[in-house]
Amino acid sequence: MCRGVGMKQDLVEFKTPYSKANKIKRMVWNAVWLLLARPFPRSTAMSWKRFLLRLFGAKIASTANVYASAKVFAPWNLVMDDYSCIADGVQCYNAAPVTIGRNSTVSQRTFLCTAGHDITDIHNHQTESPIVIGEMVWICAEAYIGQGLTIGDGAVCAARAVVVKDVDPWTVVGGNPAKFIKKRLMDDKCDE
Repeated sequence: MCRGVGMKQDLVEFKTPYSKANKIKRMVWNAVWLLLARPFPRSTAMSWKRFLLRLFGAKIASTANVYASAKVFAPWNLVMDDYSCIADGVQCYNAAPVTIGRNSTVSQRTFLCTAGHDITDIHNHQTESPIVIGEMVWICAEAYIGQGLTIGDGAVCAARAVVVKDVDPWTVVGGNPAKFIKKRLMDDKCDE
């Protein structure tokens, strides 16, 4: 039977997609990060933080940075290329993989969200899809990047943008929901 507006939702059949082993692994990971990484402010002890993330399965370049106050849900679902950065207070809810390309920055308090719920399912089961952030991307402060999205090379997602669709390469988007603002043009002047 198909029900719509005004129906009573019964979540008694909702089942978490995470196994007991996964939950324990995440609990251990959270304790390790809290006790062994969080005491080092901002960008200090970065090689130590990369080591901890790699210990839990992250694939991180030796020049990538993850700040101590960032929260990574599942490091085994994180890939970071050269000179990529996850800044202070970022919430990386990577129930599915998150890939961050070379020279890309995810700024303060951004929320990368690879999971949601199937709103057509009476039991509201969880859905998961990866996020791919290309090269030379800037995700500005407090932006929201939804599940299953690709942010093209060179794109900029403005501060507090709510990104719910793929972002074309070399474009700037902003707003809620995020919309095209302009093309991103790079100045090729060299510093003298």
